[in-house]
Amino acid sequence: MVASVFRNMGASRAGQWIRIALTPARTLSLAFLTLGGFAAGVFFWGGFNTALEATNTEKFCVSCHEMKTNVFEELKGTIHFTNRSGVRATCPDCHVPHEWTNKIARKMQASNEVWGHIFGSIDTREKFLTLRRHLAEREWDRMKANDSLECRNCHSAESMDLTKQNPRAAQAHERFLFTGEKTCIDCHKGIAHKLPDMSGVSGWQ
Repeated sequence: MVASVFRNMGASRAGQWIRIALTPARTLSLAFLTLGGFAAGVFFWGGFNTALEATNTEKFCVSCHEMKTNVFEELKGTIHFTNRSGVRATCPDCHVPHEWTNKIARKMQASNEVWGHIFGSIDTREKFLTLRRHLAEREWDRMKANDSLECRNCHSAESMDLTKQNPRAAQAHERFLFTGEKTCIDCHKGIAHKLPDMSGVSGWQ
């Protein structure tokens, strides 16, 4: 019986706290609540955006050994990493859209990559090589679907000077890129990383 009394008291006290939490304030002004909500929103947004940008750096990307020892090492040997102009494309430049909505969607997709890191999907070189084709195709499909958006953040068809390109490249750009028949990733799949076995890939021999 004593235990029952204490249980009832506990339930009553919990009920009181819930009622207090849900009861509108009688002494706080509307202005105070508005300013408080605004300040809380700014604080939350600042923290969220800071965390988002912290995960959008090359340093963060290569903090996982799967990336650092595999694809990042490959990137170092390409023109996107070292070139005469000194302009470097980092991991997020090519794999994360710049626009807010697309960036958030990409970050949500990246949760699969975090899952793979936790459970060791490609924690060895052998596992990575086994899944390389699958991983590459998934990224090619993503870039094909968004019309090579990340490429176009730096490379604009409007600012291309075909007279400064070799004849083969100029002809391909004029025939396929300018007409919209193809997008960047259709022809430039191996621009930053080594290609997997390309047998059966459309357009490759």
